Amino acid sequence: MSHKPSTVEKLLENPEVQEVTSSVSRELVERKAFEPPRCKAFQGRYTRLRETGEYLFDVDAHAAAQLPSIIGNRVQEITPEEDLDDRVKTAYTRRRNIGIVFSGGPAPGGHNVIAGLFEAAKAADPESRIFGFLMGPDGIMENEAVEVTREMVEAYRNLGGFTMIKTGRTKIDTPEKMSLCRETCKALGLDALVIVGGDDSNTNAAFLAQELYEDGIQVIGVPKTIDGDIQVRGAQGNVLCAMSFGFHTAARAFSNNIANLCTDSSSDVKYWHICKVMGRVASHLALETALQTHASITLIGEDLCNYVDKERLERARKEGRTDYKAYGLTLRHLSRVVCKAIVRRAAAGKNYGLIVIPEGVLEFINEIQTFIIKLSKIIAEYNETHDKDFHTRHPRLEDKLEYLKNLARRLREEGQIPIWSDHDDELFNDLPDFFQEGLLSERDSHGNFPFSLVETDKVVMGLVRDYLGWLRERGEYSIGIDPAYYRKVLEKDSLDPVRFGPALFHNWGEEAPLLVRREIISRKTLRQELARAGAIGENEPVPPAVEKIFDKSVPKFKTQAHFYGYDGRGNDPTRFDCTYTYNLGLCVFSLIAHGATGQMAAIRNLELDFSRWEPIGIPIAPLMRLEERKGKLALVLEKSVVDVDSPAFRVVEALRDKWMAAHPGEDEFRRPGPIRFSGRAEEDRPITLVLNAMGREDG
Repeated sequence: MSHKPSTVEKLLENPEVQEVTSSVSRELVERKAFEPPRCKAFQGRYTRLRETGEYLFDVDAHAAAQLPSIIGNRVQEITPEEDLDDRVKTAYTRRRNIGIVFSGGPAPGGHNVIAGLFEAAKAADPESRIFGFLMGPDGIMENEAVEVTREMVEAYRNLGGFTMIKTGRTKIDTPEKMSLCRETCKALGLDALVIVGGDDSNTNAAFLAQELYEDGIQVIGVPKTIDGDIQVRGAQGNVLCAMSFGFHTAARAFSNNIANLCTDSSSDVKYWHICKVMGRVASHLALETALQTHASITLIGEDLCNYVDKERLERARKEGRTDYKAYGLTLRHLSRVVCKAIVRRAAAGKNYGLIVIPEGVLEFINEIQTFIIKLSKIIAEYNETHDKDFHTRHPRLEDKLEYLKNLARRLREEGQIPIWSDHDDELFNDLPDFFQEGLLSERDSHGNFPFSLVETDKVVMGLVRDYLGWLRERGEYSIGIDPAYYRKVLEKDSLDPVRFGPALFHNWGEEAPLLVRREIISRKTLRQELARAGAIGENEPVPPAVEKIFDKSVPKFKTQAHFYGYDGRGNDPTRFDCTYTYNLGLCVFSLIAHGATGQMAAIRNLELDFSRWEPIGIPIAPLMRLEERKGKLALVLEKSVVDVDSPAFRVVEALRDKWMAAHPGEDEFRRPGPIRFSGRAEEDRPITLVLNAMGREDG
């Protein structure tokens, strides 16, 4: 029954109705009112920039050749000043036009970078102007910009996303694109350009800094990526930038959702939840999620690649040979690692749990990495020598497979060193169709393999399911039965538990959950074993109570798959990320005000208490290395992967068995809670950083 219009209108006029249906929630009001504290360096009227030679870098010769104007940059420390000499003060406080652009995927906190830059620039000279380029680097090349106002800053303060000016993934990688950027900067009269992004975006920043050096236009980079793979250390191991912004928020958002699944899993005790989290090259998010949630199983790619098959090595040693394939993990080995944990929990009576998998885990698997490298090379070479690209010419999977088969045959007949051999073709065709399709999918604009589009969990869990079936047929995978429950069920039907126990369980008499004998894998073998042991007569049926116990021991492996990525990167930032990014914005202005270019704004001591944070400028050029992109070597900012010798990883490794909780009783799941601005329970920085800092101090 519908309300009369007059009744609805009256309802909509009610202040309480207006409040609860408003797009402005109470949480949003509190969030936008939060004023991030300033680092000590920004608590004076001005700042000073001091170059230090304390931190050295291993410079790549190609970086030195391609970036000669900025390769000699040093680390720059920012300190507070109440006054400056006239010459420096005049430069610091002069009117400036500064452009800023978001590049790549969103990361929580980006709006606060703009807020910090805006407020620092306006404090130095109220006539300074900040221009936000729309839709990422395309906005620079097409001169699509909007002037940032106080109202815009206040509207987006402490909010997630890059909604204010949007973002894009275009790479500035040709002379033509560089020229367009120069034209835009000159047209707007820019003194400086700020590029907020990940490794590729900061690579853009370095080349733009070189390109615009003679024009006197400064370029500053800001480290942004939820993957956490921008971390900077000097040649001596000094930590200069412990983590890019957005990581903490994404990890917390993923962890809260995964913790909810832990609760669900331990409530209805019938599902294994498979949680794939972002992290194409590095497993930092998976590591932090493990610390936040204590998931039953967490795979860390960087750990898996160190795998050594000791049985295979020993077998080869006895035969007097070296088996190089024993080093590194295969898909088969990976499935065994996961199965072992699932079987152990099942034996403890827990046929459920949580598995966290980084999206790029397959990149650490030997045969998959080989396929990715070879196929990327094949596709890149094809595109370079044909008038149509590989995917347009070969739209169907069948077409692609036929091309690869013919390629292997042609290279064999021509006697060339084969990039794709008959053996490769045979192994590749053994993979599931959907995975073949994924490995042959189109690379992204930077030539990267699109792991987020590949059903990593489906590949791994398909192998796991097959192996669990094999273990079940061997009687090695069954659910442990609580001894008290067993006795209760049999005694309810007036049966003697002692009569059937020795025939039914191989560990009868122990306190641990009872495990059905390995020979009993079906109702038929159940009757045979009971008869053989004399628990029932040859022609006597199995009592229903005993059948019930057997049925309870048979595991039904049910899974639910989840992907955590876009939800976390679009989350409103934690206090940590709000504070971090606001101070990065302040840092950007100080670098610009003192004439820096080709530098990355960063906060040193990020892993320590806020009172010890120190804003710095890090030279980008010395951080760059040659990597293969689209089949060619290119100079890019080096990514940082999980250090398996770090305190954070060693703690996870030490607690891995405890968190698996393959024992009767409560699980070890942890509830990190949601990201909130009400209350102070949220930790003040990523647990990964806390542990690494403590490990260094103890060391």
